[in-house]
Amino acid sequence: KVEEVLTDGRRIITFRNGTKKEISADKRMTTISFFNGDVKKIMPDQRVIYYYADAQTTHTAYPDGLEVLQFPNNQIEKHYPDGTQEIVFPDHTVKCLYSDGFKETFFPDGTVVKVEKNGDKVVVFSNGQKEVHTAQFKRREYPDGTVKTVYCNGRQETKYSTGQVRIKDEEGNIILDKK
Repeated sequence: KVEEVLTDGRRIITFRNGTKKEISADKRMTTISFFNGDVKKIMPDQRVIYYYADAQTTHTAYPDGLEVLQFPNNQIEKHYPDGTQEIVFPDHTVKCLYSDGFKETFFPDGTVVKVEKNGDKVVVFSNGQKEVHTAQFKRREYPDGTVKTVYCNGRQETKYSTGQVRIKDEEGNIILDKK
């Protein structure tokens, strides 16, 4: 290795493989430029910023445990110390993955999808409609109070806001229409 001390106090160490390590005059910042194009910076505030040249991805690790990845397609992932992950996609969709298995996705149009650890899903649409999906049924709730449920055996039940109830069997035949 070759070590240079510059007049401004910076130190540059060049290794045989082409990797260079630069240490600031106050020794508070270090930049390592690897032979493969990767760059690692250790900042005065103890952040570690690593740029992966091949993947064009930046990984920033904060002293409090937060890690942020920035991808070339503008996707950003935040990994929190508690295990929570937040992913912001290029279209501004935001997905949150919690350590207990719960997931939430917020779409740009206002739609929100929540998925429980057991797979039950609730979709709230921006038009006020809501869908609930479980292993036993799928149910759509309309802003006027109408609720339509389709059971896993194919049976359908619609409860209208007027109080009317319509039940259809798995073939779609009406078996009850109570007004």
